[in-house]
Amino acid sequence: MGTESSTRTEVDMPIRSPADRTARASAKRPATAPGIADQVHVLRVRAATGSSANLQTPWTTIKLVWILVVEDEPSMRQALRQGLEEENHTVVLAEDGLEGLHAARTCDFDAILLDVMMPGMDGIELVRRLRASGRQTPVLMLTARDAAGDVVRGLDAGADDYLTKPFAFRVLLARLRAVSRRSAQPARFSLQVDDLTLDPASHEVSRAGIALRLTATEYRVLEFLMRRAGHAVSRSAIIEGVWGFEEDIEANTVDAFIRHLREKIDEGQERRLIQTVRGYGYILREEP
Repeated sequence: MGTESSTRTEVDMPIRSPADRTARASAKRPATAPGIADQVHVLRVRAATGSSANLQTPWTTIKLVWILVVEDEPSMRQALRQGLEEENHTVVLAEDGLEGLHAARTCDFDAILLDVMMPGMDGIELVRRLRASGRQTPVLMLTARDAAGDVVRGLDAGADDYLTKPFAFRVLLARLRAVSRRSAQPARFSLQVDDLTLDPASHEVSRAGIALRLTATEYRVLEFLMRRAGHAVSRSAIIEGVWGFEEDIEANTVDAFIRHLREKIDEGQERRLIQTVRGYGYILREEP
């Protein structure tokens, strides 16, 4: 299981054989996992609230702000999430290759940290399918394997870089900066709809240049809507993306947070941005 030093410089992970990890996985899920084409897997992830801590290592060219971590070891998932949040990034977690592929295909992440040895679908197959679908999100593979053949397979499948466990966390951050510079994706420093602006790096929100004070959950709900601006999203999708299905959240809780957001964002404004889609959910867009 993964551990970390008190100074957060190392992320240690014991090397497990494929047989060990397959045996552990079989206790958690059916022996035959359904294919992506047969079933849309529910992404049980939670958008992190972020941290107000200053970046210890400045990004020199591009700021990564929304990162998908695909890792089946719970301790490693949480260690990566904690470390990245401390660097002021927003982190989404997926616990296996199938969930990771669904998330990577449906959301516009700035980078993906991808474990290689996972049950159901390994990281090499995930990145191969991701590239085949046209997605060019930077991918940094994490693995306990260091054989040259595995490195070649991962890079040939479409990964941008390869990091062997255990690794120093500062090296992970440097590799993320490197793959971001090589990526053809344009930098995204803020989200904007009409005169509403959200900065994912600083978690600052403003409307018409006036700063808005949001709670952590209000911020996550607004960020979820702004990343899907112009598209209707259901209440269940908001629950999934903001809280995750591991928590028992009712639809009226979503309605309550939308009401609070409207009071802070739309009240007194000539143009209302948060609109109701009756019988379904909400959409954030400029009024036609």
